[in-house]
Amino acid sequence: MNNRRRFLMALGGALAWPRFALAQQAERTYRVGWLSLGPRTEPYNMAFEQRLRELGFVEGRNLVIEFRTALGRIERLPELAADLARQNCDVLLAPETEANLAAIKQASRDTPIVMVAIDYDPVATGHIASLARPGGRITGMTHIQSELPAKRVELLKELLPSARRIAVLADTSNTGQLASAQAGAKRLGVELQVLEFKRAPYDYESAFAEAVRAKAQALLALGSANFVPARRQITDLALKHRLPSMFHHSLWVEFGGLLS
Repeated sequence: MNNRRRFLMALGGALAWPRFALAQQAERTYRVGWLSLGPRTEPYNMAFEQRLRELGFVEGRNLVIEFRTALGRIERLPELAADLARQNCDVLLAPETEANLAAIKQASRDTPIVMVAIDYDPVATGHIASLARPGGRITGMTHIQSELPAKRVELLKELLPSARRIAVLADTSNTGQLASAQAGAKRLGVELQVLEFKRAPYDYESAFAEAVRAKAQALLALGSANFVPARRQITDLALKHRLPSMFHHSLWVEFGGLLS
């Protein structure tokens, strides 16, 4: 159990560990169960593996990664999580959407879980007790989506003082973010035109056409793992329709978004 805790700390970002401590971890092979909605080749996934190597965990030497992806099909997450739970992993990784974390929690009983809460607030949704003391078997990091959407509306308004209507891309995974954005918009006297996607595949062309018809002056895309595979299409449409755009991650800016 002590070895498992040490490995969990490495996954959580123990950046200041001395090298001799890392060498001690390399005495055995660790197994990571990783559940994702997207491909392993996404830049942030590759960055995670690179950091593991820097910390001394290398596939084929002292690390086995059991990677499972639903390729955007959320309904497949429970069966994939159940498969990972059978792999005798030292730790389970639940990045991206809340559905990943929920599936892994349901499938496993006592394996430590590292979350990366992209489109939800893990405290508000009851997965952890607090950021300082999460409790239980879940740790990790969060994009603070209960607060930052309101700040993004504020930044868009600062950039475009005359803006009165902002289109918002939303789906069923980010209702908490939408509430935050709406609160921020109310304080600023800005109207939000919510373009909510109910089911896949998402029709982005129609959503942008609706935003243009309503004379939206900017675009805010809430954080959602479901939007990530379409980030080039979304940023291209924002440019095509001349909508200054705000996103939750710099990946979007690299594809042509204005702000993150």
